[in-house]
Amino acid sequence: MSSINEQLPKKYSVYYEPFVGGGAVLFHLQPTKAIINDSNSELTNVYRIIKDDVENLIDSLKIHKNDAEYFYQIRSLDRKGEFHLLSDVERASRIIFLNKTCYNGLYRVNNSGEFNAPFGKYKNPNIVNETTLRAVSKYLNTNDVKIFTGDYEAALKNIDKNAFVYFDPPYHPASETSNFTGYVKGGFDIYDQTRLRNICNELNQRGIKFLLSNSATDFIKDLYSEYNINVVKATRSINSDGEKRGEVDEVLIKNYE
Repeated sequence: MSSINEQLPKKYSVYYEPFVGGGAVLFHLQPTKAIINDSNSELTNVYRIIKDDVENLIDSLKIHKNDAEYFYQIRSLDRKGEFHLLSDVERASRIIFLNKTCYNGLYRVNNSGEFNAPFGKYKNPNIVNETTLRAVSKYLNTNDVKIFTGDYEAALKNIDKNAFVYFDPPYHPASETSNFTGYVKGGFDIYDQTRLRNICNELNQRGIKFLLSNSATDFIKDLYSEYNINVVKATRSINSDGEKRGEVDEVLIKNYE
């Protein structure tokens, strides 16, 4: 986060985050005016429920149990026809519970869009973090934060020239064995990465500032060779081999000084 913070522009009108994910940068900055988006409707539903119905969400989270059999029962709900009968609060509660209790806190789906991360076997996961949930709800309600679900390009429609965009897309794999594109159904391949670069080019031509995070691969460095590229160290805990977890090289790419 400190590396990203050092690269942020001093002034901008609206903060855009088209791949909001967990929203770490959003909540660090807490801009007064923001547009956030994600193609994952289950994730954006969580944001909306935290904003609009946080107390019922907290009550729902208190029902869950840190138990393997129960975990797989809740995980399997998206494989059943009655999944659409769950309320928005129940769906948000399910995602938060799975994220807090699955292995390494991964959000991963298979090609059918079904959550498939395994049980994490944690002794005391913080499933119901009431203080944080209420704080996030307060931020979302006391500032002008619009939440969208869909393609990232659509979220940038009618963007103000003085806006700032932070892109944190699914990363290009550093190796064949490290490929992790299960965050969204269908993944994010080199053609998607190239399309994103083309959109960055369009923003640049319009004078709109952007900052982008990605893996420090030759492909990404070559793709954004005309921009300001900074290689930084980032801590990663996602690896089947414990000895390979730790600091890895990533890039922060921007079109401004």
